Amino acid sequence: MERKWILKNSADPEKVSRLGTELGIDRVLAELLVQRGVETFEEARKFFRPSLDDLHDPFLMKDMDKAVDRLTQAVSSREKILVYGDYDVDGTTAVALVFSFLRQLTPEIDFYIPDRYDEGYGVSLKGIDWAAENGFNLIITLDCGIKAIEKAAYAKSKGIDMIICDHHLPENELPAAVAVLDPKREDCHYPFDDLCGCGVGFKLVQGYARRHGIPFERLEPLLDLLVVSIASDLVTMVGENRVLSHYGLKRLNEAPRKGLLAMINLAKLEEGHVTIDDIVFKIGPRINAAGRMESGRLAVELLTAEDDTTAYAIGEQINVNNNDRKNIDREITREALEMVADGTALVSGSATIVYNPEWSKGVVGIVASRLVEAYYRPTVVLTKSNGFVTGSARSIQGFDLYEAIESCADILENFGGHVYAAGLTLKEENLDEFCRRMDAFVTAKLDPESLTPVIDLDAKMDFSQITPKFFRILKQFQPFGPGNYNPVFLTEDVYDAGNARKVGAGGIHLKLDLMQESQPYRQIPAIAFNMADSFDHIKAGNPIDVCYSIVENFYRGNSTLQLRLKDIKQRNEFI
Repeated sequence: MERKWILKNSADPEKVSRLGTELGIDRVLAELLVQRGVETFEEARKFFRPSLDDLHDPFLMKDMDKAVDRLTQAVSSREKILVYGDYDVDGTTAVALVFSFLRQLTPEIDFYIPDRYDEGYGVSLKGIDWAAENGFNLIITLDCGIKAIEKAAYAKSKGIDMIICDHHLPENELPAAVAVLDPKREDCHYPFDDLCGCGVGFKLVQGYARRHGIPFERLEPLLDLLVVSIASDLVTMVGENRVLSHYGLKRLNEAPRKGLLAMINLAKLEEGHVTIDDIVFKIGPRINAAGRMESGRLAVELLTAEDDTTAYAIGEQINVNNNDRKNIDREITREALEMVADGTALVSGSATIVYNPEWSKGVVGIVASRLVEAYYRPTVVLTKSNGFVTGSARSIQGFDLYEAIESCADILENFGGHVYAAGLTLKEENLDEFCRRMDAFVTAKLDPESLTPVIDLDAKMDFSQITPKFFRILKQFQPFGPGNYNPVFLTEDVYDAGNARKVGAGGIHLKLDLMQESQPYRQIPAIAFNMADSFDHIKAGNPIDVCYSIVENFYRGNSTLQLRLKDIKQRNEFI
């Protein structure tokens, strides 16, 4: 797929020059900092040295005092507490975090993860009934509950209080819970509103600890769970998330919990050198696979395991789930791509909507992402479960998919999510109308120019600028994520040293050793995923322009620098 490269406008040269001089760093690095709003020595110090002292007071969050009061009452009175969360990475890490903390304070605690296929997303009547039957007095929901108006009322009728911890957009009416913690509430003035669900759960734990004089050091073992959630849920890597991720990565690499260490080993990652990318592409999908293929409860059991044997046994089971998930989503993706190609998709114009009642509900979100990669259109992938059409939607840069789905609210049974990812459920008789409305909404709102994917380039430079000092400072920009992505650089007129080869299953990737005429004796290793189409051109010795991020590879204790190519263009194609 053709991609448009856009080089960012240069930052204010005076600010760049001043900051570069103050810090004694390369102009490119100074420009990257100014692009990120870092303009002074003090701001740079805070950026490069995140501090736990910069975490916000949890009691700035609306209803935190009520939540801590009710939790205090439950713990002191030995009431039974049920920690309830969604079945994805954010939900299961959140449940593991809150459960791990509270079980140190009371034995009267358990957790509940709804079944994706039987109960669906969010708080379920079945879950509330189970809580009532087993004598629970308090339910703490995590990564769900903000729309559970009827469910909260039902729980109350059963004599069960609820504390809701969520980060999704609320509607006008809030559930009648004891406390509703959600930084996206209009009446909540918490200074940072992009916490993940696990992050909101952590603030509840932090609030309880502060109220009862529990030192923050007691909470630090929970931070490995939090960074897994922040990275996997793709919330912005700025502000409080960046501080928590920095210390979470430190914990994950120095003293991970038993379950996460099992995942690190099973994913064949280098202990002590796990990155945000490793979480996003290796650890997160494995944890997700439990809820997709079997039960999200398995993920919480892994993340709360207290001995190596248990952790590794559950980890191996989840690894099998992940392999099964890969096989299923590969087959469903093939079928979905064929539908679009042969015209049997429900919609295949400005949007893509495909439906097969036989598809596995657990992988439709992944398939939607694959279709976005292939066609770069807002995409909805639907299947059938429990008598309803249900599915997941994924968007493209700059298009608010949640708004599109919300415009169909009157014909939906349920929906929720974010700007770029959402889930929905509807009756089959409303499917044609849903498709018609979605297609019309997307066509009316979508700028045709946005249908060409864009790669934003942070800076243009030569390979000669990639010095050990440059890379040492660049690494300190981590952790990377939305709002603080790994910078993408443009280098023009490069060529392969003669070692270009296809790698990966089916030879779909390229491994290269790139050079520039100005430095003919320096070769920089590069990997280009899914770019084997360029092999013949490169192998013939033709010059190319490349855009890339710089990464560090660890293998058997050795560290090497590598360029991860985002795109390749033949010379003179760059616009």
